[in-house]
Amino acid sequence: MASAGSCPVTPVVASDPAYMSWYAVHTKHQHERHVARQFASKGLETFLPLYQEVHHWQDRAKNVHLPLFPCYVFVRMNLQRKLDVVTTRGVFNLVGSGGVASPIPDREMEPLRTMAAGSARVEPHPYLTQGDRVRVRSGPLVGTEGIVVRSKGQCRVVLSVPLLMQAAAVEVEASLLERIPARRVIVEGTSRKEWSLDRT
Repeated sequence: MASAGSCPVTPVVASDPAYMSWYAVHTKHQHERHVARQFASKGLETFLPLYQEVHHWQDRAKNVHLPLFPCYVFVRMNLQRKLDVVTTRGVFNLVGSGGVASPIPDREMEPLRTMAAGSARVEPHPYLTQGDRVRVRSGPLVGTEGIVVRSKGQCRVVLSVPLLMQAAAVEVEASLLERIPARRVIVEGTSRKEWSLDRT
């Protein structure tokens, strides 16, 4: 029995339509900015990460900002606002499976938001599932985890969005990284590596 002055607390889960979560929205080609502006006008929290690229013409060069994940915009909402999203001009649908929108965990979104808000160079990168996993141990991206790659002498950490099967890379000083040790586990008589999530 609940004590006087208190009431039972019902846990909120992602399947609850009232639960606030991040979702990926599939848009028409080159409609990302237009969709993001419309979402903002509807009072929806929107995230459209951009990266800078130099485009060259015969007589000049110009810095342009392009969507980091072409044809996708992120929106934080509860599913009670689904109709507001899917009826927006330029939107195909919410990304999911079996006709059900799939929420994106905060642990995947926060590193992307931190990266986009920083000054480090960011660019698209092929999606990776294997490689040395590292954690940024200091600086603006502290705590961010990803797969380390090297390109043109630069050290980059690749952040993946499994739902979209896409990734982005951000330049990080190698001295700021620490390797996340892998541990070996046995599965039905065979061994495989599994990345430890211990933060000790």
